[in-house]
Amino acid sequence: MDKQGPSRPTREIFLKGSLIGLIITVPSLAAFFISWFVTGEKYVALVIGVVVHFIGMGFSLKLAKKLFKAKQV
Repeated sequence: MDKQGPSRPTREIFLKGSLIGLIITVPSLAAFFISWFVTGEKYVALVIGVVVHFIGMGFSLKLAKKLFKAKQV
């Protein structure tokens, strides 16, 4: 049994998934807090954060397709 931790493919999947998660969440949270600070309106900041979140999801989908290509055997 391997006592060194998860295998290399599992670690690689975890790192790539974490990168995609950061690409989705960090810009949307930053947009929310910046727009909330600038406008002072929570609902306007919420809408801006949601829009940025879905844009980030679109970019992460394209990135995920490149990162998780199945290797041909």
